[in-house]
Amino acid sequence: MKHLCFEGISTLSEHNWIMDRILVRPSGPLSGDVTIKGAKNSALKLMAACTLTEGTFRLNNVPDITDVRLMSELLGSLGMTVERISENTLEIVNPGNLTPEAPYELVEKMRASIVVLGPLLATYGKAKVALPGGDDFGPRPIDMHLRGLETLGAKFHSQHGYIEGNCEGLTGARIVLEFPSVGATENVMMAAVRAKGETTIENAAREPEIADLATFLNRMGGNVLGAGTSTIVIEGVDELVAVEHSVIPDRIEAATYLAATGIAGGEVNLIGARPDHMDMLCQKVGEMGMRISADPNGLWVMCNKDLQSVDLATLPYPGIATDYKPFLVSMLTVASGVGIVTENLFSGRFRYVDELIRMGADIRTEGHHAVIRGVNRLSGAPVRAHDIRAGAALVIAALKADGETEIRDPEHIDRGYEGLVENLSSLGADIQRLS
Repeated sequence: MKHLCFEGISTLSEHNWIMDRILVRPSGPLSGDVTIKGAKNSALKLMAACTLTEGTFRLNNVPDITDVRLMSELLGSLGMTVERISENTLEIVNPGNLTPEAPYELVEKMRASIVVLGPLLATYGKAKVALPGGDDFGPRPIDMHLRGLETLGAKFHSQHGYIEGNCEGLTGARIVLEFPSVGATENVMMAAVRAKGETTIENAAREPEIADLATFLNRMGGNVLGAGTSTIVIEGVDELVAVEHSVIPDRIEAATYLAATGIAGGEVNLIGARPDHMDMLCQKVGEMGMRISADPNGLWVMCNKDLQSVDLATLPYPGIATDYKPFLVSMLTVASGVGIVTENLFSGRFRYVDELIRMGADIRTEGHHAVIRGVNRLSGAPVRAHDIRAGAALVIAALKADGETEIRDPEHIDRGYEGLVENLSSLGADIQRLS
């Protein structure tokens, strides 16, 4: 690994031994404040965008999580230097003349790694990136990434588990995505910012993380318009510069503590949360009986009565995010009535349901649908975290489970959360992490 510096960033090997299970006992109402960290799904893409030009970047409000450490290692393998210079700030040095190859042993651990493909192609005219891994909840092909980049002039072939691309310069074009894929939108945006001429992305993803990336690219000297809408227009530029930027708050983390408050009851302030990034979620949990209000510091949430069941379906932003769904399913397991949940985005994302059933939940799944009949209380049991959000959903479900719940494989949770156990404990939850 070349030019890799992790002063203040713990390596993965140092973390493997620390803890291997989380224990939760039933908790009373939660109370207090939680500060929401920077968005994982934005920070990783901003780090990838630092491959676009040489110089020293500073990213503020970056969570200290496993996926950030993995992306740091990936950038190091390309020839960059990553250093955590304070609790929340990364300094990323791009010396230029990177080696545009992302190795399998890093990419297979984190799906977001594929977004280095576009900027490396745009900058170096070639890139070799291993096929991505990450959470195990069904196939998520990268065909749209490749078709979008091909429209700009890249050519690809696949062999030995790697995607290899090359181009003799990229040229702006009109790209229509068959689905508003976040990753494909980001890959094309980062490539198009260095392409010749104008690129239009139709049916683009509209997530807040897309707008955050566009803001970062524009600060670097790019010309990106329309991010956050379904049509993004990028005028390619010849030169970019390294800049400083603060990552937006993590709406998925905020949703986790919101759902925990709904399950356990209580009153919590989510400091730094962006209610405008969570409109549909706030509306849905409001229908379930929670009280929610924006304030100057973030989001105030309260639940002082039994939850009521609702029906919901996952949709691209601004709809209910698929990452929210495990938390909402956990809420529905202890709500009055019957709720029907439809997963429209990822076919395998009900795999954690069996773990909730082990805890006494009454859930029946069929294809893309789950029917959840609420029970008064769950029952503590040993369960396993299969991915980041499913693991967090089991933790918050355990807040209303009699006895003791043991969540195994919490390293999946570490990929997306900094201090989940500590934060819940500070709110009054009976929770601890043990090796």
